Amino acid sequence: MELFENIRREYEFGEGTIAGVARKLGVHRRMVRDAIRNAVPSARKKPDRPRWKLKPFIPLIEDMLEEDRGAPRKQRHTAHRIWQRIKREVPGCDISERSIRKYVRKRRFALGLIGREICVPQSYPWGSEAQVDWYEAYADLGGERTCLQVFEMRSMAGGGSFHRAYPRATQQAFLEGHELAFRRFGGVFKRLRFDNLKSAVKKILQGHRREETARFIAFRSHWRFEAVFCNPGIDHAHEKGGIEGEGGYFRRNHWVPVPHAKDLEDLNEQLLAACYEDEQRKIAGRDMTVGQAILAEKAHLLPLAEEGFDLAEVSFPKVDGMGRVKVRNNFYSAPVRVGMEVQAKIYAGYVEVWHEGQCVARHERCYNSLQEILDLEHYLEPLEHKPGALAGSKPLEQWRQKGRWPASYDRIWEQLMIRNGRQNGTRRMIELLQLGKTHGYETLRQAVESALDMGSCDVSTVQYLMTAEQLDRGRPEPIDVGPLSCYERPLPVMTDYDQLLIAQEVMP
Repeated sequence: MELFENIRREYEFGEGTIAGVARKLGVHRRMVRDAIRNAVPSARKKPDRPRWKLKPFIPLIEDMLEEDRGAPRKQRHTAHRIWQRIKREVPGCDISERSIRKYVRKRRFALGLIGREICVPQSYPWGSEAQVDWYEAYADLGGERTCLQVFEMRSMAGGGSFHRAYPRATQQAFLEGHELAFRRFGGVFKRLRFDNLKSAVKKILQGHRREETARFIAFRSHWRFEAVFCNPGIDHAHEKGGIEGEGGYFRRNHWVPVPHAKDLEDLNEQLLAACYEDEQRKIAGRDMTVGQAILAEKAHLLPLAEEGFDLAEVSFPKVDGMGRVKVRNNFYSAPVRVGMEVQAKIYAGYVEVWHEGQCVARHERCYNSLQEILDLEHYLEPLEHKPGALAGSKPLEQWRQKGRWPASYDRIWEQLMIRNGRQNGTRRMIELLQLGKTHGYETLRQAVESALDMGSCDVSTVQYLMTAEQLDRGRPEPIDVGPLSCYERPLPVMTDYDQLLIAQEVMP
């Protein structure tokens, strides 16, 4: 721009000729003519040079790009992958990766493999809509890298969000995530927008019609919201762009680096704290922070239901000969007589077994297949008649793996067998475990360790130590001795006796 200005000024007020200006300023006469015609330089033309080195590989690149048009979006060739394939499939190839990248980018635009569709900005009244989705993330739980499914709900008017991680995206987790999100926002949104999730949609019909699952219909009726489903396919992801963007934001800011937690409950507490932390931010173009918007929106939400929805999936298995019930292709122990029919309630994180109106067993839910989840407590009664089966039992092995069988149990068990014999000693150990069932296993552990420190391995000693604090010992009331004080006598003094002993030791 400055050069063009100098040229124009020199031509008008200085040399006055094209040749003179070009000679004085050291530029070409063509540039002088361009500056005289227009004060703004014209855009530079990018020469389309022939790609002599790339030309032999263009058919191969075109075949890969054409193949990508029918491939899943996340399984298409990158420019780097194309360069790697050419290097491997064409011996002696010395083409640069930069050349491949420039050509691939240009061709992808031409083929429509990249490029964004124009979206129309939307406005949402308070409390009108929230969007729901799942995304995948990894966390280190107890030192082990674990793949998790994360439920998320986002308010479209306020911008607040709720995130909760689950081992699997089951229907129980899906419904539980809704209830926890409603409590977090303090009310229910009038409309919720979803993908065509299997937890909610049984079959996609023509247009926007859906055949929904019975449990989702009952859940929606209980909380009184309207469900709206997006059109199927990746091309319609923009229909819930708010939750898609929220998932990316939350993952970049709170899942990087990979979070560490002792268990899933600890991780979800971290995620909830991150949701509250995000309330301090202000979304571009809005006057209020996210936290202020949540408070303003709360008055426009539907009120929470007085009672929560029963989230459990119910089945009625029978107890087999191993004292187990089969629930969702896994086996869980239950202290119920063989052959009895029980009620199994399946939740997102645990499984309950009910019999005669009482919860007789509760296990952490297993998401693998054909696994046995056994509790030693459920086998104590049959082990009293078969004590030899305790040492090699699978319930005992699982207690050891979970850290529920401390080393003090092995020490007192060994001493009981030395004192009473193998069979009777094991029976005494089972009696101790029965005490833990009644008074709590932490109390039992402390009592066992105290008894061992005292040098005792008797069951009665452990029982006394467990119940000693519960014994009601009344304090005696003071008695006025009155006239009986005349019978008081001084306490005996042993000084003379001690002197006699010393004199005896001195004598030869």
